[in-house]
Amino acid sequence: MTSNGFLQLAFYLVVLIALAKPLGSYMARVYEGQSTGLDRVLGPLERLIYRLSGVQAKTEMNWKVYSVAMLLFNFIGLLVVYLLQRLQGGLPLNPQHLPNISADSSFNTAVSFATNTNWQGYGGETTMSYLTQMVGLSVQNFVSAAAGMATLVALIRGLTRRSAQTIGNFWVDMVRSTLYILLPLSLILALVLVSQGVVQTFSAYQEVPLVTATQDANGNAVTTQVLALGPAASQVAIKQLGTNGGGFFNVNSAHPFENPTPLSNFVELLAILLIPAALCYTFGKMVGDTRQGWAVLAAMTLIWVVLLGAVVWAEQSGNPALTKLGIDQVASVQQPGGNMEGKETRFGIVNSAIWAAATTAASNGSVNAMHDSFTPLGGFVPMWLIQLGEVVFGGVGSGLYGMLVFAIIAVFVAGLMVGRTPEYLGKKIEAYEMKMASLVILVPPAIVLLGTALAVIEPAGKATIYNPGAHGFSEVLYAFSSAGNNNGSAFAGLGANNPFYNLSLGFAMLFARYWLAIPTLALAGSLARKKLVPAGPGTLPTHTPLFVALLIGVVILVGALTFIPALALGPIVEHLQMIQ
Repeated sequence: MTSNGFLQLAFYLVVLIALAKPLGSYMARVYEGQSTGLDRVLGPLERLIYRLSGVQAKTEMNWKVYSVAMLLFNFIGLLVVYLLQRLQGGLPLNPQHLPNISADSSFNTAVSFATNTNWQGYGGETTMSYLTQMVGLSVQNFVSAAAGMATLVALIRGLTRRSAQTIGNFWVDMVRSTLYILLPLSLILALVLVSQGVVQTFSAYQEVPLVTATQDANGNAVTTQVLALGPAASQVAIKQLGTNGGGFFNVNSAHPFENPTPLSNFVELLAILLIPAALCYTFGKMVGDTRQGWAVLAAMTLIWVVLLGAVVWAEQSGNPALTKLGIDQVASVQQPGGNMEGKETRFGIVNSAIWAAATTAASNGSVNAMHDSFTPLGGFVPMWLIQLGEVVFGGVGSGLYGMLVFAIIAVFVAGLMVGRTPEYLGKKIEAYEMKMASLVILVPPAIVLLGTALAVIEPAGKATIYNPGAHGFSEVLYAFSSAGNNNGSAFAGLGANNPFYNLSLGFAMLFARYWLAIPTLALAGSLARKKLVPAGPGTLPTHTPLFVALLIGVVILVGALTFIPALALGPIVEHLQMIQ
């Protein structure tokens, strides 16, 4: 990697970590009901929302009521998005007169956006009207992210409260997440993106003349091109900040109307990890010990940096088969070198690799390069980052509560090693907590592996695997890894917009989201009822380098033991074939 590449990586990390503390501190004030500086402007609107919806803001919920409220709200959102797609042909704000969407694709997309996965089996500019994009998909980008943040806050309250029966109010947590955090940040980011040339308009698509005429497949002259437009900047902002992913246009953030300049690329990339990183500091503030938050953030960052380095190395090394043909793949002042297939020349290998590692670590799923065109080991790393459970930064809220579950498992393992009842932040970890934690870490791998197995033995699943051999298997494994861990990115060589994949991936997304959120809330309720246990001589400190190393070990070990056999059939064997 060149010195310029090192500088890009270092600058990105410095800015990200520097912003984690101020934003994390602000979010802690939001969730603790303290003054935020926006109360005079947003406070009346918040109270109006509660009055109109009949919410008693001061009434708290136990974990079961909290779970029901979350599930009910998400189901209504899913239903609205489904109906918008099925009826969009007759609805306004559809200047291209796009037709209604099929039932299976509508189901898949509705589930995808309600669960914060944002898997897309369709091309946005040829499928979705402006109304569906805004009222359906953009709104879900806000509220699905807010639901994940609310679940995290409930778990944090469970860790901090003593002998309590309640863990907060879902409606209040969701409204405050949206109103005080996601909306202001999205407004700022959208304005920055518009200044860089990201489109934001209700105008119909524009037909423009080509500079050089060409011919179509039938030999007919082609002299014009249709430019897709739309209210993209507002959706791009929240898709990145809410770790939703997806794209307004089919090629996502590789499209010049979604991501036109190096500055837009940097701020979008920063937005992907910003809230997940800052929530670690929020966690530390809310539990009364910021060292706890820094320890979790350190574990996330160390895993991510090492795997990011592996992606950059794999892509910069290029393809050995091309080297044997005498093709120069060494970076120089005349060329970027390495594997540039599927990458935007505007961004190059390093920025493409950072984005690939960030989007798959953060449950985001947006792309600025095609992961399907990465080298086998370059594609292995994003896939494995997803398979680690989306806890290395992870989705907003969901990533950190997943990592806290791994922290609970880590202290349980440490307790077994010293023959003592494990504790985390003064709460004893007993059989019930471990059962809930086990569900959180076992359900996604089961969904991924069973779904992949079904797809490669069913004729309907094999029918649209367009690449043979190991790479075709990798595409299927990546698809179910993405759905089973609520990521949304894809190895795009797989034809997934058909009834088999729309339904199977849709159900995978449903189970993966809620079979994790509900055990997490049950864990929060159990911990809230426990008394605080004073730290003793045998208590494992959970803010030290030793604990960071233990936490990293547990995360990596679970991922390795679960997925390495499947990965050996895909990217690993493909790499061995490439270097022969």
